Amino acid sequence: MAEIGRLNKLRVVKQLDFGVYLDGGEHGEILMPIRYVPVPCDVGDELEVFIYCDSEDRLVATTEKPYAMVGEFALLKAVAVNQTGAFLQWGLMKDLLVPYSEQKPRMEEGKLYVVRVYVDENSNRIVASAMLDDFLHRESDNEFEAAEAVKLFIANRSDLGYQVIIDNSHWGLLHHTEVARNLKRGETIPGFIKHIREDGRIDVCLHQKPSEKTDDVSQLIISKLRKNDGFLSVTDKSSPEKISDMFGISKKMYKKAVGALYRNKTITIESDGIRLLKAWATRNNDE
Repeated sequence: MAEIGRLNKLRVVKQLDFGVYLDGGEHGEILMPIRYVPVPCDVGDELEVFIYCDSEDRLVATTEKPYAMVGEFALLKAVAVNQTGAFLQWGLMKDLLVPYSEQKPRMEEGKLYVVRVYVDENSNRIVASAMLDDFLHRESDNEFEAAEAVKLFIANRSDLGYQVIIDNSHWGLLHHTEVARNLKRGETIPGFIKHIREDGRIDVCLHQKPSEKTDDVSQLIISKLRKNDGFLSVTDKSSPEKISDMFGISKKMYKKAVGALYRNKTITIESDGIRLLKAWATRNNDE
């Protein structure tokens, strides 16, 4: 059955001048307007589409993808406010409604807000809410373990660091001391569970401990070298920002991994960069 607010692979069952109809299972046939229909397209083809309700509450399909699916969080801009609520730009022709009951504080046109996308059970419409605590847990509840890899959504900045959303389900704190660059609200990055406090609150980090991470970082550097003809113009004199942009790691972590690669005769260190030795350049990445 087709899921509202998510990507679906649906089969074309009918072609008309104004579009095609897709098999929506229990939802019946769902129209994809002609402007979204790929060329060529024939009955029996399977298309990946996003399903939502139009202004007349009819299910429609589109090949456009919104900035966030149902169940996800996003930083979106308010483009209009009226008696119904605020409307956010989210990548589709139809803007995303945030009813007044789901705003805190009242939204203003032109400003950015972190919201959670969900389906209203009464209308089947996709809407959003800024009442984030209604959708997130503050305590771990044995959901996570230290060193577990997670996805982090940067929600807000505080005096201690960044308030993050972990795997679309929990609040967490990323301390300033764990970050080598400025992070932006709305950014999604990989991370790790650092510590679960006695009160169940969760601290996260962007990297594992150096002793656990060096091998992973070394493989990352080797992979990037292979993709760049065996040479990268980055040295121990490069700025922390350049190293972070290239590898997503701190300068300290980079220097530690490069030192290990040099000692293992995997790379040579030149005045203007690092070079992968020929024997390693031809090896399979899985080795």
